[in-house]
Amino acid sequence: MNQNTFLGLIEQSIRNHWEMPAMTDFQGKTFYYKDFAREIDQLHDYFRTAGIQRGDKISICGKNSARWVISFFATLSYGAVAVSILHEFDKASVQFIVDHSDSKMLFVDDTIWNEIDEKTIPKVETVFSLENYLLLKSSSDELKQFDADTPDYFDKKYGKGFFVNDIVFRTDKPEELAVINYTSGTTNSPKGVMLPYRSLWSNTRFAIDNLPFIESGDKIVCMLPIAHAYGLAFEILNTISLGCHIHFLGKTPSPQVLLEMFSKVKPKLVLAVPLIIEKIVNRSVLPKLQQGAAKTLVKVPLLNSVVYSKVRASMIKFFGGELVEVVIGGAALNPDVEKFLRKIRFPYTVGYGMTECGPLISYAYWTKYKERSSGKVVDRMEVKVDSGDPQNIVGEILTRGSNVMLGYYKNEEATKQTFTEDGWLKTGDLGTIDSDDFIFIKGRNKNMILGSSGQNIYPEEIEEKINSSPFVKESLAISEDQKIIALLVPDKDILKENGFTDQDMNTLFQQVIAEVNSQLPSYSKITSFRIREEEFEKTPKRSIRRFKYV
Repeated sequence: MNQNTFLGLIEQSIRNHWEMPAMTDFQGKTFYYKDFAREIDQLHDYFRTAGIQRGDKISICGKNSARWVISFFATLSYGAVAVSILHEFDKASVQFIVDHSDSKMLFVDDTIWNEIDEKTIPKVETVFSLENYLLLKSSSDELKQFDADTPDYFDKKYGKGFFVNDIVFRTDKPEELAVINYTSGTTNSPKGVMLPYRSLWSNTRFAIDNLPFIESGDKIVCMLPIAHAYGLAFEILNTISLGCHIHFLGKTPSPQVLLEMFSKVKPKLVLAVPLIIEKIVNRSVLPKLQQGAAKTLVKVPLLNSVVYSKVRASMIKFFGGELVEVVIGGAALNPDVEKFLRKIRFPYTVGYGMTECGPLISYAYWTKYKERSSGKVVDRMEVKVDSGDPQNIVGEILTRGSNVMLGYYKNEEATKQTFTEDGWLKTGDLGTIDSDDFIFIKGRNKNMILGSSGQNIYPEEIEEKINSSPFVKESLAISEDQKIIALLVPDKDILKENGFTDQDMNTLFQQVIAEVNSQLPSYSKITSFRIREEEFEKTPKRSIRRFKYV
């Protein structure tokens, strides 16, 4: 078993943690590591009978669950390529991805399968339910017969039991294709990111080496979509490699649902997107500090440290009481929320990555993390900023190293456009990098607005300031006739709590925009605003589909 290969890490962990729990479905079954190994072994028999060859594509599309994970590892350890598809994608996107990826087999939630038009996925020969591994479709009489005979077949095969030495994974090669992960397609049709085994190994190895507080037997709440690179790498690949026990959420991660799950699981590590942390701070913590005695105590220098330490303790209690670190990724954290978290010395950090790097580019442990940064460039990766003065002048962030993809599946043109001639991946993000290799992101290249006198305007920086108002749920800054317009979605609950009516809204938001403009240079000031009734359409990663509104 080779610890320098990805499958070697996983096989070793399964052997070492054989009698320990691996995964628990929400209000469902717990799979031990020995069950995990046996289920993989059974799926391999199905793959062989279905005629799956090494390198064949197998799509997986369903909500987070133990069987999603088992299907994923069974695919890789067999030598096939896993195509992970976000279950929130619309029907047309799912059909497109299954077909475009040339998948021969599909593991899918029943609700999604019931929507799919089989004629749109003609290459798929076999379909399994992710809920119970029921065979939903097969073009092979041999496989149908095998499925009918499996109770007897597996009784005979495992008559004497299934033991640690019965698990033997193949040896993967660094440049071999492991996963095709289709991006959320915020600007165009999805692109299939081809991640090799070196990327999976390098991301997993980094987490093992740099999150030393995570040990075998630790519990983790899985709340990010695992069909996305961020959730897959750190809630699944890393935790399985360490022998942790994953608990699947099974519901939308509202503060109330999370509170219940955290108090039950008591995780040391929590992976989150900014939206979740901002909701907890804005809804559950800040309002209490702005009431009664707390409001007065915060203003007294010696007493405010006592108040802040109590707030910190109450936040750690919210996360179950044993929290060591919250890692935030996927987007920038609101500056006001970040200032508050630093003030109370809450153990958070912000990382940076992209699907094309499977996903890690930068991270720093919370005690070493620099405010407003996105962490430090990780092991086996290099970053440079394409500008005359990378520490002070914003430029495009370029990266290369072990984590980087092979390219986009069946899309040489897009691959060519994404890499420089000398092999650096163009992230499309704009930022600076300091002398300690910490990255500071300023915005997306494609979102940048050119001001009337040629100035670079980063809408994300304007939106951060607008979103710091408690009355704004979300916003977009767009350019119309070379003027900056703010699109605002009010937080109706907060407005109601503070006694504002719909008639008051216009005056209130005029004040909000005036306050924001006082913090902006003249060339990026907001000229006018429009109030929206509905939230902006989002990707499953909770990024606004900006291209629909600009």
